[in-house]
Amino acid sequence: MSGLLEATDLRSGYGRADDTVRGISLALAPGSITAVIGPNGSGKSSFIKTLAGLLPARAGRIRLAGQDLTTLSPARRCLAGIAYVPQEGNVFRGMTVRENLALATEFLRGRAGVGPEREGTVLAMFPDLGQAWAKLAGNLSGGQRQMLAFACALLAAPDMLLLDEPSAGLSPRFVAEVMATVQRVRQLGITVLLVEQNVRAALGIADRVVVLVGGRLVAEGPPAEIAAADLGALFLSRVA
Repeated sequence: MSGLLEATDLRSGYGRADDTVRGISLALAPGSITAVIGPNGSGKSSFIKTLAGLLPARAGRIRLAGQDLTTLSPARRCLAGIAYVPQEGNVFRGMTVRENLALATEFLRGRAGVGPEREGTVLAMFPDLGQAWAKLAGNLSGGQRQMLAFACALLAAPDMLLLDEPSAGLSPRFVAEVMATVQRVRQLGITVLLVEQNVRAALGIADRVVVLVGGRLVAEGPPAEIAAADLGALFLSRVA
């Protein structure tokens, strides 16, 4: 198994409870979009949080471009090239758009590619943010806040972008805009791992799809292959 990001026999969980992520192994090809789908409670968010360093790994390994990240803090993983956009709480609502963008790179001066040139490239992808420069992030629409969260993550010049349910709660118009943005991110050479409940939208942009059930990887393949499978049966399956 080889890829830009590699998870090997990864296990994690909360407190003293049983493992939520139960031995997942996955390799992500550079410049690809991989969608992670599955029923509620299948471990999707726990898996992506483990990759980001917010949930400690109990076993297994995480590598990015050959570097072992397994024991690194979230901040160190960001410096190594991982950016993470959570489903909720992904912007500072009491701060302006400008302040959110400035804070995104405040502690990343040692990260190659971070700087004015990167800022110009990123902001060109989100022209609406320039018109809302002085607005509080809390006064933006849900879709606009998601675009701001994307922009903040991209300012860090990541090699790997982790997205947790980016279309959750958005109107169909903004869902389409979010998915188009993910595709533009890939055009920058950034590898994307996308956890998504909107299966149709995810299948429409992904290069590869992973199905999680009960914290385990139960199916993996190109979108057409996963779309042709009986997802209902997979989602309702029980993994020992």
